[in-house]
Amino acid sequence: MPIKRYFDRIDAIEKVTGKALYAADFNIEGMCHAVLVRSSRPHARIKSINIKEALEIEGIVKILTHKDIPGKPFYGVIKKDQPLLAVDRVRYIGEPILIIVAKSEKQAQEAAKLVKIDYEDIEVIANPHQSMESLTLIHENGNLLSHKKVIKGDTEKGFEQSDVIVERNYRTTWLDHAFLEIEAGFGYIDKKGRIIITSSTQNVHYKRKEISRILNISEDEIRIVQATTGGGFGGKLDMTVEGYIALAVYHTKMPVLMRYSREESFISNTKRHPLYINYKTGATKDGKIKAIKVDIIGDTGPYISYSETVCLRAALHATGPYEIPNVRVDSRMFYTNNPVCGAMRGFGVPQIAFAHESQMDLIAEELKLDPLKIRFLNGLKKGSLTATSQLLEASVGYLSTLKAIEPYWINRKKKEGSGFGLGSMFYGMGNTGISNPSYGILSISEEGKIVLFTGVCEIGQGSDTVLVQILCELLDIDKKDVLLIRADTDLTKDAGSTSASRQTYISGRAVYNAALEMRKFLENEGFYKNRDLKGIINRYREKGLPVFEGFFDPPTTSLDPETSKGVPYATYAYATHMTEVEVNSITGYTKVIKVYAAHDVGKAINVKNIKGQIYGGVAMGIGLALMEEYIPGKTKSFDNYYIPTSMDMPEIEAIIVEDEEPTGPFGAKGVGEPALIPQAASILNAITDATGKRAYELPCDMERLKEKL
Repeated sequence: MPIKRYFDRIDAIEKVTGKALYAADFNIEGMCHAVLVRSSRPHARIKSINIKEALEIEGIVKILTHKDIPGKPFYGVIKKDQPLLAVDRVRYIGEPILIIVAKSEKQAQEAAKLVKIDYEDIEVIANPHQSMESLTLIHENGNLLSHKKVIKGDTEKGFEQSDVIVERNYRTTWLDHAFLEIEAGFGYIDKKGRIIITSSTQNVHYKRKEISRILNISEDEIRIVQATTGGGFGGKLDMTVEGYIALAVYHTKMPVLMRYSREESFISNTKRHPLYINYKTGATKDGKIKAIKVDIIGDTGPYISYSETVCLRAALHATGPYEIPNVRVDSRMFYTNNPVCGAMRGFGVPQIAFAHESQMDLIAEELKLDPLKIRFLNGLKKGSLTATSQLLEASVGYLSTLKAIEPYWINRKKKEGSGFGLGSMFYGMGNTGISNPSYGILSISEEGKIVLFTGVCEIGQGSDTVLVQILCELLDIDKKDVLLIRADTDLTKDAGSTSASRQTYISGRAVYNAALEMRKFLENEGFYKNRDLKGIINRYREKGLPVFEGFFDPPTTSLDPETSKGVPYATYAYATHMTEVEVNSITGYTKVIKVYAAHDVGKAINVKNIKGQIYGGVAMGIGLALMEEYIPGKTKSFDNYYIPTSMDMPEIEAIIVEDEEPTGPFGAKGVGEPALIPQAASILNAITDATGKRAYELPCDMERLKEKL
């Protein structure tokens, strides 16, 4: 079905004029402010807490500890292992211990400085290798969080059949989300006695469930609404401020605002996982890859967050977008006393892509093959089997992304100090091997508007626009005729989290299905002859207008626990980036000059949105490759955490490849995380092309590269 493809963002005017209300903007008379007292130790027992001086500060309303939690004191997406407030032990620098509620933020901050905590230090587990060997346990059940395996064929036989074997070690570090808007939220008690929280979040329904457990009250007594959210990238999936605000409102019965400082965000927010990757690849002399053996060791910090998912997803994507007959991947996550690591754009796949794409170039070099050719030779296509033995039957556009890049690759012109590199990826859309449904609900308002109710959180990626666009296309109406009700637990059904690149594909399909039903109704009512919604409203006034509900849950299967055999994702996105860099051989400074980014998106619903995602993904990839590194205990602000600016941005040629996904809305499958995943890999391969030196650790910043040069 043809679609218009160009549709301006529906939130653009509100945001550029400053009218959008962010969570930290809330300000009402009599409002209190809450701040946290956090641990200054990475691993210690709490011997005593003295709040006497803090209580003497004028304006202090309440100081809350774990003893003030009426319900369950622990929370977590996968496992309830993280204490809302430390009980008797802290496991990382920045772990929350107390909530101070005061009449002003300044008073609360002053009181926080006067709290005296006496600690007894415990051995600090500084990395996953120490975690394996230490007798000090971060949790009673041991320091190994998760071990995921992917097994296909016989790797030993595959290596025996190989003419060339390349084995290398790769390492990545912690990264911060560095979203523009820090974590914030506002809460109060409404006239019905319910707790209402508006926050910067990626999942309102999950936050409501957690608060219900923490306060030991029913979900009906809680309402969570998403405020305009200035970026997330996965860092606002976990509970941030919501639990603390809820507890403060519960005890004070007063409106409470909480907002982190940037320094607080840095020490408290979940990070991208550092991975240690040993990667062994075997290939025949004609370039066919026969086997891979990959060992992944990850640092999760002291709590799970999304680490079990990252552990599995990194393993499932370790082959890259290549059909490999013999695969053995062992992916393990260990607890440490480093920052909590969780979801960050790509769930471990940007790290593993750095490894598998470096390996592809190394094999090509050994065999004196063109790097593009070796990717063509091994690329996934319709009829291929993945590492989980999933048969790819539709929407497999990887080779098409290579073909889109091929003319630019053939015509590249090297200058002194310049180099070109390729990076490819595939990425499963949606949650891994589990049900992850969504709903879209449509009705007609008294004012004659089509009302779309969706639980999807818009975090800047453009989901509001895409969902409204899908609706407008199917109903043949204008966006001014649509009223969007979004991410409000009172009014919308659970659409799942805004993560895993799932919303265009899954929620988009749910809205698509609802719109198909509504279109039939409108056709039967003669709407398309006279465009008269008011007449329909009048005809149904007594019996009530029907409501149209769309539902979609991608067809997946659970995975075998020993081999991961199964269908973890209903569909995959594919991409290839080609990057040109210039490297200063004296200083090690690398400048990204141009990026050609070819993405199989299934079907392009909104071309502007897709290109925007690609531009943003390239920017994050430059940060991952060249400059971003969070150092526990040292990184405290943007003074020493470097992210790309407009001056670092290259020229970008975004190339949209369309291999339609039958289960997606209009054939779409999305581009959110895929836009980032191949970029760092293509930069590192380009640096090798320019200098003859290969980096095996990210970021490859000026100092590291200068040492190699």
